[in-house]
Amino acid sequence: MLYTLAGGGTLCGVATLVLLIVSTATDFWMQYRYSGSSANQGLWRFCINHKCHAHTISVAFWDATRAFMLLAVLSCFAGVVLGLSAFTNGTKNRRVRTGGIALVLSGFLALLALAIYTGVTVTFFGKRFLDWRFSWSYILGWVAVLLAFAAGVFQLCAYQRTTAEPAPANNPET
Repeated sequence: MLYTLAGGGTLCGVATLVLLIVSTATDFWMQYRYSGSSANQGLWRFCINHKCHAHTISVAFWDATRAFMLLAVLSCFAGVVLGLSAFTNGTKNRRVRTGGIALVLSGFLALLALAIYTGVTVTFFGKRFLDWRFSWSYILGWVAVLLAFAAGVFQLCAYQRTTAEPAPANNPET
């Protein structure tokens, strides 16, 4: 049961890491119509008529969203590495707990980034563009938040179960 919880947490953490990297790197957080043509934007650049341009202005919400998403990726990577390294010595060490905390922190950082992006998008871009919607990359970010919290809870429960169990009796039979 303990390896199942820790393994499930690590597996969720790997899935979270992949989703966070994909959602952070792609250009499909929001789709809208601009001057009659379709456009989309991501965290790093925006594309109009299949021509992509880097964001040239440094707005605080872009910087905050990028920073929190990158920190979420790094924290998730640390949680996955700690979860995988815990299997070398068994789940009765603190790496499982530290990995669980890193994964929960990753979920919190991604949640904060998505909350900032959602708030600004709905209040600013929602009024500026009439035909807009959130896109698949943005939705993957929300799925990653849920998986990060689940992975962290699994690993923290695995650590809690190992500390709650009594140590096996050592009966040397000679």
